[in-house]
Formats: sequence, C-alpha cells, structure tokens
Amino acid sequence: MSATTLTRPLVASLVEDAVTAPSMHNAQPWKFVHREGTDAVELHGDPSREMPREDPAHRSLHLGCGAALFGLRVAAAHHGLEAVPRLLPDRDDPWHFANVHVRQAADADEDLAVLRPALRERHTSRFPFTGERIPAEILDGLRAAALLEGCRLGVPGAWHTDAVMDAVHASELFEAADASVRAEIARWIRTGAPGEGPATEGIPAYAFGPRQYDVTSPIRDFDSPRRVSDRPSARFEKIPQIVLLGTVEDTPRDWLKAGQAMQRVLLRATLDGLSTSLMSQPLEWPELRSAARDPRSATGYVHMVIRLGYGPAGRATPRRPVPEVLTFV
Repeated sequence: MSATTLTRPLVASLVEDAVTAPSMHNAQPWKFVHREGTDAVELHGDPSREMPREDPAHRSLHLGCGAALFGLRVAAAHHGLEAVPRLLPDRDDPWHFANVHVRQAADADEDLAVLRPALRERHTSRFPFTGERIPAEILDGLRAAALLEGCRLGVPGAWHTDAVMDAVHASELFEAADASVRAEIARWIRTGAPGEGPATEGIPAYAFGPRQYDVTSPIRDFDSPRRVSDRPSARFEKIPQIVLLGTVEDTPRDWLKAGQAMQRVLLRATLDGLSTSLMSQPLEWPELRSAARDPRSATGYVHMVIRLGYGPAGRATPRRPVPEVLTFV
C-alpha cells in the first residue's frame, strides 16, 4: 500500500474501531500517531493512565493496548487491507508499543474481517449468567483463536476453578484492606458525583451490574462504598465458566501478544453468542497470581481470567473521542 493512500480519514476510522477495546477500569491507556507520508500507525502507551498500586509493572496497561492493536488489525481487514504490527520497535522508548504497517492485501483476511461487527457488540457483562454449559466446539474455537496470536487459553477443571475463585474472593479482602488501592479505583468510577473525571472514560454506574445476593459473585464490585443507592441485588452462578489466557514467558512483548489474543477471544465469543467479563482482580496481587496457574500446564503466566456464559449483554461504556488519542505529525 502506498503511503499516500493512508489518508487521515482512513487512519481515523481504523483508530475509531481500535479504541472499542477493553482496558483496565476503562482507562483507555493508548495513544496513536500517524506520521504523514508513511504507511505506519504508531501505538504508544499513555503513562498518565498508569495505576501504580494495581498495575505497577504496567502489565494490564500493555494488555489493553494489545487489545486495541488487534482491533486496528480487524478494522484494516474490513477495509481489505493488511495491518502488520512490529512490536516494541524502539528499545530506547518502552512506551512505544508498536508500529503497525498498513498495506494493500493480496487477499483479505476474512478470519479477521468477520470479527469487525463484534467490535461494537462486545461489552463487559457484570450480570449473572445461566447455568447452561458452553459446547465443547465453541471452547475449542476460542482456544484456536488464542493460538493464532501465540497464546494459550486454558479451560480449568473443577479443582482449578475452585482455586481461581478462592483467589478472586481473597483479592476482594486484600482490596478492602488497602485504602490506596481503593482510592486508585475510585479515580475511574463515574457515578455523577462532583469532582469525578471525564464522562468519556472510566466505569459508569450503569455498568456496575447488580450487587451480589450472597458471597458467590465472580464479579468485582466497583461500588463497595455503596454510593449508588438503587442497585438491585442478584444471585450469581455458583460455579462460573472461566478460561485462563496465558503465555510461557512474562515480558512486555508477551503482554502485548496476550492483549491481542484476549481481544480475539472476546470478539469470537461475542459472535458465538456468549456474554463475557474480565476478571483481573486476583492477578493484581503477586501473592495470588500463581493460584491461577495450572501447575501441570506449560503456560507459565496467566494474564487474564475470562468469565463466559449465556446471559444479559453489558452496555457500551464511553470512549474518548478519536482526536484525543490520535495525533497526525
């Protein structure tokens, strides 16, 4: 693809699709740059959106940016183009996550293009799911989606699911006892109260979902201070259906790969009729993260716990306008 074909409207369209990606607390920690006259879109992490207490190594920040990178690849395929990422291209700038070269494709990647409608259909659902089991062939398809991005998706058995859920509930206690973590989370909550951040980012009250009726909920409660008085209560599934996304190593490059795999799995699940939510809470505590790993697996590091099932879809959460995250130079 010639550099002159990569127009401003096209780049803006690609980024508009990319930023539908999920990110920790919907912080949207990405910046895109297009240098006119080139065929590349740069992806940078935004250090102003880091979370020092919950994500000190910036692993979750990389995951979110990796998910946005995958969305850009899907958007390019929708336009009949090929987006080829080069990860971490500048060893002197750790916040420069990727250069994505956009070219005319000899053959459109239909496996990517078909995912494009799911970019805007995929939303985190913090609602109870039914007990209906997910067919094995759908889970196999999700495993294959992760493998296409160089990652592994594990489906834990009963004992392993119990171990992960124990870690989830332990992380709730850790969080409740740590005022600095609670303060960091509060920065990204949007209830309409005075002094909160912009409404184009963070987690709005309508996305909290219901309060748990008992202690089985696999969902993080973003309103533990109970600032929203009219939230209903609900009983969540006692044995959630979860999958574990991981890699063999634990480097920034692996995190970016895992973010792309995460988005591919989420989009595929959405097209398969599943609702999804992300459970990072137990992975934010070093003393709990190892509990998510199956000691019999070659997957050395789990980067995300994904809850899957049949149930209400979540609502779209706000996104920052493209001009805030895209720069032309």
